[in-house]
Amino acid sequence: MPSQLPPLFLARMQRLLGDEYPAFLASYDAPPSVGLRINTQKIHPDQFKTLAPFSLTPVPGVPAGFVVPPDTRPGKHPYHTAGLYYLQDPSAMMVAQLMSPQPGQRVLDLAAAPGGKTTHIAALMQGQGILIANDIDSQRAHILCKNLDRWGTRNTIVLSEPPSRLADHFGAYFDRVLIDAPCSGEGMFRKAPSARAAWRPQLVQDSALQQDAILEAAARLVRPGGLLAYATCTFAPEENEGTIARFLRNQPQFTLETPSLQPGFSPGRPEWLTPSKRIPHLERTLRLWPHKTPGEGHFIALLRHTGESPPQPQADSYTPSPIPRDEKSYFEAFSQSTLNWTPPKSRLALMGSYLYAIPPDCPNLRGLNVIRWGWWLGIMKKKRFEPSHALGAGLRAEDVGDTLPLSRDDPATSAYLSGQVLPSRGPKGWVLITVDGFPLGWGKRVQGRLKPHFPTWLRQF
Repeated sequence: MPSQLPPLFLARMQRLLGDEYPAFLASYDAPPSVGLRINTQKIHPDQFKTLAPFSLTPVPGVPAGFVVPPDTRPGKHPYHTAGLYYLQDPSAMMVAQLMSPQPGQRVLDLAAAPGGKTTHIAALMQGQGILIANDIDSQRAHILCKNLDRWGTRNTIVLSEPPSRLADHFGAYFDRVLIDAPCSGEGMFRKAPSARAAWRPQLVQDSALQQDAILEAAARLVRPGGLLAYATCTFAPEENEGTIARFLRNQPQFTLETPSLQPGFSPGRPEWLTPSKRIPHLERTLRLWPHKTPGEGHFIALLRHTGESPPQPQADSYTPSPIPRDEKSYFEAFSQSTLNWTPPKSRLALMGSYLYAIPPDCPNLRGLNVIRWGWWLGIMKKKRFEPSHALGAGLRAEDVGDTLPLSRDDPATSAYLSGQVLPSRGPKGWVLITVDGFPLGWGKRVQGRLKPHFPTWLRQF
């Protein structure tokens, strides 16, 4: 692998790391770590340990994070389809953990796709508060939606807007803002040949300029007392300590927090900048290295807003319009025949043919490109309501009247995941298929046959 790395990148890392360089270089001869983070809204880590079909090694500092053997293929397991865990690089798990979003807060993930850090934030918020996940690329935002559906989030809104437009709309609204910044991707070289092929010194400079613009907008979104978390998966000082130094010169109302250092974590390296570009306390930033910790490497900075914000526009609350009578009756008929759970009637909103449960205290999103308005419950068809996969994933098995309980090793589980019709006795109607007690997806029973209603993007053909 080292022979496949860009020579100019290696020369720079050797100059910066000195005696550490041989250990850093040797890490590229090892296979990448496979990390998974447990969905604590569905299962406790201790319970998952008793069910896990593969060995688990804890990730330091992340109670729900583990490393699994690389040959276990956890992404093909029914537990992954059921949203019991998310596959994520171990070093990337530390970002949301240090950001520490709390239940009931207003949180923004500014560059959220594909959703690794967003799902972590959602779990830490325990379904309480407002989580807005944004990605400027609408196609990537739709990929984000799929991962949130599988995760079973109820309080997450998905947008696709430039950061500056969000700042103009919301003002200093959020308790926590995360920027998983676009970068030169040097931390992905071991996993992604495309990242190695795309790397150029100019990409580092271009990424730093883009990061400056995103941070400027993000600063306007954080309320006084709130926290701005900045992260990259690159090693370049220009994009890490350099970006934070430039930001703090322009935003004196922000100060660097001191993160808790777990074993193997390293402080930032202000000495890698020229003296004229340094500012105090850059060592309070955090570096995770592939030769010191599991994972591909990360840079993290936690910035506290300690000043007073000038008057800014504040987003008012959103009040859903009443649902038309016919569509309301279709959903009520489904709920009465299928659910043991009472939907939040005061927060239901129909957007086109899509029915949502809007998060409590939802801000006004008028004028923004909204991809998801909250918990997607389903879609209105001709004179009927059809439940979404997101609804089933966000419920518990006991919330549904008719279930088909399967186990992970049951041949019917594989058959369902591949889209096959299953034999099933019972009354006609919607059935929630579960795996070892956890929702896997919907099926519809007619005349003793259960037809899967399961997203094609989740099917295992």
